[in-house]
Amino acid sequence: MKSIFSFPNPVNEVAARSVAGMVLALAIAIIFTGEPWLFLFLVYGFAARVLTGPTLSPIGLVATRLVVPVLGIPERPVPGPPKRFAQFIGLIVSITGAGLFIWVNPMAGNIAIGLLAVFAALESGLGFCAGCFMFRYLMKWGLIPESICLECRIN
Repeated sequence: MKSIFSFPNPVNEVAARSVAGMVLALAIAIIFTGEPWLFLFLVYGFAARVLTGPTLSPIGLVATRLVVPVLGIPERPVPGPPKRFAQFIGLIVSITGAGLFIWVNPMAGNIAIGLLAVFAALESGLGFCAGCFMFRYLMKWGLIPESICLECRIN
């Protein structure tokens, strides 16, 4: 059970960027179609990746088992905890977007999902992980324990 509910450390940056590209495509589909079930898929995907990495995430599995092998790009290991933090931020934003869309105003939900799309585009296209950037500063300011930093090192 522990092996299912674990997050990889290190993480393959190529797979992470592939996941971000698929999240971007899904976010755009949500904005243009307004299909509520797509929100459920998005939220489930983030929750699964936070809890298990790619193990129970359909998008994570497609990225690690199909996209990365087909691309043939060599693995680029990066620390796992910042990527998990970024997935957690994505989970919060996707839940917020779904809640706003369903219970408040569809436009408000689309704005939240649009924000998610921007950050997914930055990750997939440029390799800039905004959640990882935040993670570093939270560690610097002492809001995330230094013991996490030791786990982030790639030996």
